[in-house]
Amino acid sequence: MGHVLRGVFGRDPPLEQLYAWRPWPEYVTAPLNDGIEVFAVPKRLTRALASASPAELEELAGRWTARLRYEDGDDMTDDDLLAVLQAVARLAASAVKMGGGLYSWSY
Repeated sequence: MGHVLRGVFGRDPPLEQLYAWRPWPEYVTAPLNDGIEVFAVPKRLTRALASASPAELEELAGRWTARLRYEDGDDMTDDDLLAVLQAVARLAASAVKMGGGLYSWSY
């Protein structure tokens, strides 16, 4: 996974590099009036998360936390970002095992 996620996020890439990365998640449903939206996570990222080692997830969570602090001046969340990333990686592993995809629903 490291090479995929480092290729996506790098150590400290400029935001322009992140914005230029493709493919972006694709909308399954366009945002609705109430703000609900569903998008599919790219298969490459899903596979990378599914095969990530605990050490790789910990490293990525650390970089994610550092980016939040750098860009926004604080953590912006009380969530345990490593625990969130581990949970998403478990979902990704299940999706890969079942031959499906990983989706995000938000509102």
